[in-house]
Amino acid sequence: MRLLKLSLRTRIFISMILLVLGASILIFGVTVYQYKQEAENYHEERLERKEQAIRENIKFVLANTTYVVETDNIPMIFKDRDKIFEMEQVHEMQIKIYDLEGKLLIKSDESFLKDSRDNKISPQIVDKLAASTDKRYLKKTEVNGQKYQSSYTYITDGKFKPLAILYLPYLQDDSLLNRDLQNFLMRLGEVYLFMLFIAITLSFFLSKYITKSLKIISEKINQTRLDKRNQKIELSNATEEIYALVSAYNSMIDELEESAVKLATGEREQAWREMAKQVAHEIKNPLTPMRLSVQSFERNFDPEDPEIYEKVKEYSNTLINQIDTMSSIASAFSNFAKMPAQQSEVLNVPKIVKLALDIFNEKYIEFKTEKEEILAKFDRTQLIRVVTNLVKNATQALDAAENPHILVNVEEEETTVCVSVYDNGSGISEENKDKVFEPKFTTKSSGMGLGLAMVKNIVETYGGSINFESKEGKGTIFNVRFPKN
Repeated sequence: MRLLKLSLRTRIFISMILLVLGASILIFGVTVYQYKQEAENYHEERLERKEQAIRENIKFVLANTTYVVETDNIPMIFKDRDKIFEMEQVHEMQIKIYDLEGKLLIKSDESFLKDSRDNKISPQIVDKLAASTDKRYLKKTEVNGQKYQSSYTYITDGKFKPLAILYLPYLQDDSLLNRDLQNFLMRLGEVYLFMLFIAITLSFFLSKYITKSLKIISEKINQTRLDKRNQKIELSNATEEIYALVSAYNSMIDELEESAVKLATGEREQAWREMAKQVAHEIKNPLTPMRLSVQSFERNFDPEDPEIYEKVKEYSNTLINQIDTMSSIASAFSNFAKMPAQQSEVLNVPKIVKLALDIFNEKYIEFKTEKEEILAKFDRTQLIRVVTNLVKNATQALDAAENPHILVNVEEEETTVCVSVYDNGSGISEENKDKVFEPKFTTKSSGMGLGLAMVKNIVETYGGSINFESKEGKGTIFNVRFPKN
């Protein structure tokens, strides 16, 4: 299972190395096996050649003897003038002759494999020799680590009548062949090591080449986003399969862009519809009391009433308050809908944040900065709007706090400026955390809930980000980050 988790490049590399190693081991095994088979065949053929030569020599002796050619005279025929010893010297092989029953008649050397079994051939061998089609039986044995081949064949007279059994023991001397095999295997091993080095190098570069296109495709797929324009893949010298994959990806990008445009259009339309409903609902709220106030004033208007001026003033204040409410609703909607224009103005962030806090009179608002000057590109008005909205939300969260405290801190980070607004208020519940930046979401009885949505819109327009941490009953901290100058 762990092998399946390896990268494709690593698996190709390992597979190629294992293939080379497997082929090398297989060739090594086949070479050794073939060498041993050839050595075995060589000994068998050599014994057969010697046997054929000795049989021809025996045939010549039998043709020129003065004795009657029969089994009982075999010892006398071959002992005469030590002919059997001469054959042993010529062919460098011990010779034994047995009768047809397997009893020893004569042998050339008493020193070779002295054993009581030399005096008689086992009945099983005699039977196998008689049953063989070519009247020849070959037996292989091993004594004290030495391999022997024993040849049994018939000696016949001029009419091909069997007279005796010729036994030739042959010692397989493989010392020279084994030495040659060892030298050959050493040279072969050196060649294989060199080939393995070349195979590792080629496997490394070849696996890299094969997976290069796949790596490019993988990176492009990982970079694919619905909210931005995605680039198509352009490859040259790729295989047909890779071209098919690239073509499928590029087609998917085209379809994704079309879907993204449709989705964005639908979302915008839906957002504006929802916003329009919210604005209409918020405007209806003050219109109702205004209508009731006008109707009530019309029914109860009496020019002779001594308190008429006080009632007119009360009526006017009611209408003015409701008109102010409608005006604040219109302003909030206008500010949210209006995208902030990108400005190249370089601001001293601590100074602008301190300026934004001057409109608040609450003594529990504290301002801190680690440096007096931290420069960033931001629109002055929009930065003030961000700070005032966050501080205003913080003050509204402190209604039930015993010791209210708000801390506004400006810090310089490696590449960004961080403006933090902390309060020890009621905090944000878990169920509301995902809705904080949604337009028209609010937990207050008044307002449209556009403040934080507008702040997020402004900050992201200038390449920044906003996040928060909150615990119910302990407080909330909002962190706004945007690039330094």
